[in-house]
Amino acid sequence: MSTSNYKFVLYHYTPTLAGAVIFAALFSLTTALHLFQRIRTHTEYFTPFIVGGIFQIIGYGARAVSHFHTQNTTIYAMQNLFVLLAPTLYAASIYMVLGRIIIFLHGQHLSFVPVQLMTKIFVLGDVLSFLLQGAGGGIMSSSLQNSMVIGQWVIVAGLCVQLVFFGAFLTSSLIFHYQINQSPTSESESAISSCGFIPRDWRGLLFALYSACVLILIRSVYRLIEFSQGNNGYLIGHEVFLYGFDATMMFLVMVVMNAFHPSVVLRSNEAVNTEESKQSLNISELREIRCNSGSASNV
Repeated sequence: MSTSNYKFVLYHYTPTLAGAVIFAALFSLTTALHLFQRIRTHTEYFTPFIVGGIFQIIGYGARAVSHFHTQNTTIYAMQNLFVLLAPTLYAASIYMVLGRIIIFLHGQHLSFVPVQLMTKIFVLGDVLSFLLQGAGGGIMSSSLQNSMVIGQWVIVAGLCVQLVFFGAFLTSSLIFHYQINQSPTSESESAISSCGFIPRDWRGLLFALYSACVLILIRSVYRLIEFSQGNNGYLIGHEVFLYGFDATMMFLVMVVMNAFHPSVVLRSNEAVNTEESKQSLNISELREIRCNSGSASNV
């Protein structure tokens, strides 16, 4: 990305108004549903996920405004930064869900990464990625051409960090999944249920996390290639890739987690939150809460 070979431009096209409005509306719908689920189920650990949805709404809202103001640096920076950072917030909640699944199943001894460190390690990596991408986006908001190029490389560094930690997280998830299938706990065997062909238990929640992870990984690889190519690259010059590999992928992530919200499995999230801080889970309390909720539903 040599600064002597080209002039940095905000857009190589006029941003489509229809696409920005449609995705702002779609993200508004799924975020509203997530907010309802969050309030109803008290899943505090899913708050970053909802904030990520709000980031998407702001980002595509700003992009719609950019249709009329293609040379406005502030609006360009807003749409770029909010859309860029949203997946790191999704990742933060996803990281916290896995730790709760492991504790819920009493499978701490089967985890490749110690459960008491898992959330801290992956969220720390996520924060580092967030800060790098945010800093890169901030640098790019400058009207100086050199600053914009430097900002792109800082964003590339942040995306690399995100890919490394996300890959490690996915590997840890798969190892735990394999281990608990080979050496099931009494909790993992008793917490099995299904609806048709779809498991509505910890297995289904893990597959939902895998789906979300793959979608975010695809998006991150796309963004890494896009920023590596530079401002005169092919990907950044064609808007269709943004909607195909970022907007669509991230909308699907939110829909997947709407359809299989962690509260479906982790109903006793308050107990999990309390005991996770002590690095243990009172299984008898967990069963009591589940039994009480089942009795209430029967009434």
